[in-house]
Amino acid sequence: MQGKTVLITGASRGIGAETARVFAEAGANLVLAARTGQHIQELADEIGHRAVPVVCDVTDYAQVEMAVNTCMQSFGQLDVLIGNAGAIDPISHLAGAEPAAWGHMIDINLKGVFYGMRAAVPVMRQTGGGTIITVSSGAAHNPIEAWSHYCASKAGAAMLTGCLDLEERHNGIRAMGMSPGTVATQMQREIKASGINPVSQLDWEDHIPPDWPARAMLWMCSPDADEFIGTEVSLRQEAIRKRVGLI
Repeated sequence: MQGKTVLITGASRGIGAETARVFAEAGANLVLAARTGQHIQELADEIGHRAVPVVCDVTDYAQVEMAVNTCMQSFGQLDVLIGNAGAIDPISHLAGAEPAAWGHMIDINLKGVFYGMRAAVPVMRQTGGGTIITVSSGAAHNPIEAWSHYCASKAGAAMLTGCLDLEERHNGIRAMGMSPGTVATQMQREIKASGINPVSQLDWEDHIPPDWPARAMLWMCSPDADEFIGTEVSLRQEAIRKRVGLI
């Protein structure tokens, strides 16, 4: 990743923050995008001069486009986009879901992924390609009680990633999904607090650490992962964990 530029959405905490640290250690330049300016500023200060924080709400295309422009202004290129920003709260059964809150999850988890792709692809085309990784979930492929917003948005994001591969592989753009399983982040605390469905019954020790998906995404940027272009990599698979070097 030496000399490469990486844009990470949802970079202020959890998987996003650990991904920033892992890619920084590998030599990448970073643009860290999140809604909370204080947290990403602290993370950028921790990483050093190769990390630039950008306050960005992924539900606003203009702000996402600004984050991509920051990559070009600060480092002259964009090589990797990691669409990590996501939310799950409020967890609610479909019949009682508040429509505006349900729609807001679609804005974050689905439209936010599209906005990142839409802003990044023209830039990557100009420089011969790049890698776009969408943080996916098992919920993209299986219904889960009280997660209709999350399941629907993640399923849509997975399909977007497939569409991107179909349309842009010949332009050198490597599109992939990364499904980590359950990860020890704030989202799991929100799920636990809901008390709904089997995922909320898991113990904290059942979740993988957030640096595992971060390290997996670093590996996905390498030629060793080319066979997975256009598909989804799942960290639930022992063979994948071995390829990444996690076990």
